[in-house]
Amino acid sequence: MMAATVQYIETNGVKVPLIFEQDERLPLATVQFIFTNSGSIADGSKVGLAKFSSKMMNEGTKKLGSSAFADALEEKAIHIHSSIGTETFVLETGALKEQFDEALAYVAELLADPNLTEQAFKKVKTTTIGGLSGKANDFDYVASNELKAILFEGTPLANPSSGTIESVEKITLEDVEKFLAKNLVSSRLIIAVGGDVSLADLSKKLENIINVLPQGEHEQVVHYEVRKEPKESLLAKDTKQAYIYFGAPFAMDVEDKEYYKARVAAHILGAGGFGSRLMEEIRVKRGLAYSAYARIHVNKSSSYLSGYLQTKLESQKEAEKTVRDVVADFVKNGVSKEELKQTKKFLLGSEPLRVETMSQRLGRTFQEFYRGHELGYSLRELELIKDLKLKDLNAFIQKHAEINDLSFAIVSK
Repeated sequence: MMAATVQYIETNGVKVPLIFEQDERLPLATVQFIFTNSGSIADGSKVGLAKFSSKMMNEGTKKLGSSAFADALEEKAIHIHSSIGTETFVLETGALKEQFDEALAYVAELLADPNLTEQAFKKVKTTTIGGLSGKANDFDYVASNELKAILFEGTPLANPSSGTIESVEKITLEDVEKFLAKNLVSSRLIIAVGGDVSLADLSKKLENIINVLPQGEHEQVVHYEVRKEPKESLLAKDTKQAYIYFGAPFAMDVEDKEYYKARVAAHILGAGGFGSRLMEEIRVKRGLAYSAYARIHVNKSSSYLSGYLQTKLESQKEAEKTVRDVVADFVKNGVSKEELKQTKKFLLGSEPLRVETMSQRLGRTFQEFYRGHELGYSLRELELIKDLKLKDLNAFIQKHAEINDLSFAIVSK
């Protein structure tokens, strides 16, 4: 297994970064075509358009149609799938080594001739609206979307990435065509490849795929601030539980070298399951909820804390107060020596599970590159976690008093 490297494929005046990691242990290969600033953040006035467009890319080529394209891939055990994040649009393919050239040929065909037909469009629209109808009574989904609407009011991040029934109704085939033409372009592309393949063989084939794409325009991801004045939104639904979602600003830049401290702090506060503060106070000591969770998100487009729990309707107020108290105490008094010790043990010990598959490793290497760190930074981060002193962690936590500015989205009776 070789360490990952970054090189550039230069073609038609565009330099496309190529992240490469060779691994000959299994005769498999994976490649991710990642388009930046092209996820749900790029929806514009058509909420849900990025996700809808990525589903259209899963409908095969116009020439073969959805079923024949899927059959052709299945016959050769090739996997091609399109998905989006907040900031990225990803087309991923994986195959056995001997079928990898064909996998790349199918990707080139898909990018050149996606199945943008009325028939495929109607199918995607029907299934999307059906899925959204089903989510009307998924109160975790409802509360989570409401929290985003509060935290990011007036920005693209306030919208649900799947859209709403009303917004999806309004999406046209022309909207999808325009979205793909604007976003699936070589100037936004980063390629990540891993597996039992050699770089020399690959470069030319990848260059051919890049040349299928229009050059387009590169755009930087816009950073959106989180609401500073706390707000609470209560949605009345026919429910037997209260669904409590909460969030707050977290002042950190994506390239911040102190991010490893945020990882440790978040684990102790609420991301670490049973040992975490929220779980301890809310479930173990008070029996208010089956689980309670909080994590810190640091991305190019935003940086914030979010968390959730479910509780009995009559415990709603007490649970909300407990969340505020736990966070306030955390900021004021920091963590104990034992909490830090246990967290180090967990984060360092569980690391191999986070990079088991080639897809996971490529995802991690991509994040290092995308966030402006050198490759291999994750391993450096583990060393920093290992050497982290209690007083330094507590000073860091005290510096982030903004997490006390909690907003709540609650679905209740």
